[in-house]
Amino acid sequence: MKKVIDISLDKCLGCRTCQLECAIEHSNSKDLFVAVQEIPLPEYRMSVEFVNGVNIPWQCRHCDDAPCENICPTGAIGRKDYEGPILIENSKCVGCKLCVQVCPFGILKKSKSDIVIIKCDFCIDRLQEEKEPACVGGCPTKALKLITLEELANKKKEAATERFLSVLQQG
Repeated sequence: MKKVIDISLDKCLGCRTCQLECAIEHSNSKDLFVAVQEIPLPEYRMSVEFVNGVNIPWQCRHCDDAPCENICPTGAIGRKDYEGPILIENSKCVGCKLCVQVCPFGILKKSKSDIVIIKCDFCIDRLQEEKEPACVGGCPTKALKLITLEELANKKKEAATERFLSVLQQG
């Protein structure tokens, strides 16, 4: 079943632990104390931005009809299976940046150490081991959660119901 990272903005402190966990997961060593000495330094694939008084964790949304996948001239971007994340195959990426230009969220970025483009890969190796992405597991306030689309729909429905009842009570 397809999953998404649900973000509770009210819980995000802006501590950037998710970014650190992401960089460690994408390091060669997978160990903080070794990773900070790696050359090149590991790069995070998501970020936290402070906008209008709110901390916003940003990562690839793994769009169903992904513009980055559709525009990639080398076929480097795509899914391994229907419900999986959008991935970039580095050996096919030529760094043309067309995907960066069409991403509606401005998430994709050029690697600092290579010509390739990098983005959130949902920590695919961890997912295959039935673990959650590093950013989710590392968040100290649980502002990030890996949930199914059904769980997300139920959460949205509950929030809408609460708002509706609140309006009725104000009458």
